[in-house]
Amino acid sequence: MILRPLLVASLWVTMAISVLPVTASAQEAPSKSTVQTRPHDFVALSKRLSPAVVNISTAQTIEIDTGNRAFPKGSPLEKFNDFFGDSGDQNRIARSLGSGFVIDKSGYIVTNNHVIEGADEIEVAFPNGSTYEAKLIGRDPSTDIALLKIEAGEDIPFVSFAGADSAKVGEWVIAIGNPLGYSSSVAAGIVSARHRQMSMTNYDDFIQTDVAINKGNSGGPLFNMDGDVVGVNTAIVSPTGYSVGLSFSIPADLASSVVEQLREYGETRRGFLGVRVQKVNKSIAKAYKLKEPYGALVRSVNEDSPAEKAGLKRGDLITALGGVKLENSGKLARMIAEAEIDAPLKVDFIRRKKRKSLDVVIERLEEKVAKQGGDKAKDDDKAVTGRVMGITVEEISEKLRARMRLDDEVKGVRITKVSLKSIAQGKLRKGDIIMEVSQEQVEDTEDFTKKMNAAADREDAILILVNRGGVPIFYSLEPEA
Repeated sequence: MILRPLLVASLWVTMAISVLPVTASAQEAPSKSTVQTRPHDFVALSKRLSPAVVNISTAQTIEIDTGNRAFPKGSPLEKFNDFFGDSGDQNRIARSLGSGFVIDKSGYIVTNNHVIEGADEIEVAFPNGSTYEAKLIGRDPSTDIALLKIEAGEDIPFVSFAGADSAKVGEWVIAIGNPLGYSSSVAAGIVSARHRQMSMTNYDDFIQTDVAINKGNSGGPLFNMDGDVVGVNTAIVSPTGYSVGLSFSIPADLASSVVEQLREYGETRRGFLGVRVQKVNKSIAKAYKLKEPYGALVRSVNEDSPAEKAGLKRGDLITALGGVKLENSGKLARMIAEAEIDAPLKVDFIRRKKRKSLDVVIERLEEKVAKQGGDKAKDDDKAVTGRVMGITVEEISEKLRARMRLDDEVKGVRITKVSLKSIAQGKLRKGDIIMEVSQEQVEDTEDFTKKMNAAADREDAILILVNRGGVPIFYSLEPEA
C-alpha cells in the first residue's frame, strides 16, 4: 500500500505528545523506582488539561466570478434578469476546523498556521461552551505555527511548554483536540521516533507518534505524563486520510521559540548564514579523517553572505556552531535560525583535513538570491577528452555549455562515461560536471587526470565536487576500491 505524501496529509494535520520514561544502563537491572509502567488510566491528566485546549473555527469569504449572465437590453428575455440577476459575481464562505491550546492566562493561544491561513474570522470555543473572537498576533508558514489572542476579561486555564528535547522514544503521550469535529477528544500512545525529516520545510524536526490523530486535531497539543506540551500536532501520513498510527508533531522547543518571537515582534526573525550543505556519510567522513559521520559539508556559499564575508568556502565541513557539536546537516538550518542576529557565532570546521574556526556575524534572514556572473570559459568547440580510473571526461565547449544551459561560473569537465569497474560506479554519472578534485579547481581534461593521479598516489580518499543539474554535490572516491 502506498501512503499519501505528508504534504497532502498535512491538510488533515495534528500531532501528539511524548512522555519521558527513565531507562537504566545495559549493565544493571532497572529498579522499580526507575521504571515507568503503563498508566492505569489518563482520567486525572485529561481532566486537568482539557480546559486549556480549544476548538478553532475559521471563515473565509471567497469571491467567484462566473461571468455576466444578464440578458441584453431590448432582448425578449430581458425580463428574466429579475430572476437571474445581472451580475456574475458570487461569494462563497469557506470554513475550517482545527485545535489549539492556551499558553497564558491572559489569552494567548497556539495553533497551526494552516488552520487559520487566509481566514477573515477566527472563533475560539472552550469545553465549557464559552466562545470568543480571536485576533491573529502572528504566523510562521515555515514552521506552521500561529499565535492568537482572545480577550476573556478574566484569567483562563493554560498549559506550559516542556523543555528542549523533552520527548523520548517509547514514552507515553496524549493528544487532546477536535478530531472530525468531536471536541475535547483524548487519544493516547507512545513516541515512535524523533527528528523525522519530512521535506516540508528547512526546519523539519518532527516527533512521530502512534497516537490516533485525525482531521481537526491540527494545532492541538501533545502532552507528556507531567502535563507539559511536548509537541504541536501537525500532520499525518495515511492512505485514507484517517489515522493509521503515523502522526507527526512540531517539537516543543521549536514551537516555543517561534511563539516567543511572534508574541514579541508579530513575526519571526531568523538568522542567515548563506551556505548550502549536504549530509556527511561514512565515505565523506573518511575523506575528512573523521571517525564517525557528523557535521555538514558546504557545497556552495552565497555571494555577499555572512559565510562568504567571514571566509567559509565550498568544501569546508562544519563540525560545530557556538561550541555545540553539529550532529547532522539537518540541524544546521535550525541552529542558524535560532542564532542571535547581528552577533558573532563561532563556526568550527575542517578544511583540507585541518581543523579551523572563525567568527561569522549572523544576519537576519531575508529573501536573498545568489548573483550570477563570473569569467566566461574559453571558446573551444573541439571535443577534447580524457580518461582516468574508468572515468571518461570531455572539456566544456561553448556549444556544450549552451546545449546544457550551464552558467558561466560552472567550470570543469563533463563526464561522458563511467565504466562498470570504475571506483566512481554508483556515484558519478554521465553528464555530471566535475568541478573540483581534492578541493582544487579542475581546468581541463589534462588537469583532471593529473589531479586524480596525484590524489591516488597519496592513497587518500578523493573528494570530488560535481555539478548535477545545477546542484553542487560532493562524493568521496577510494582508490583502493
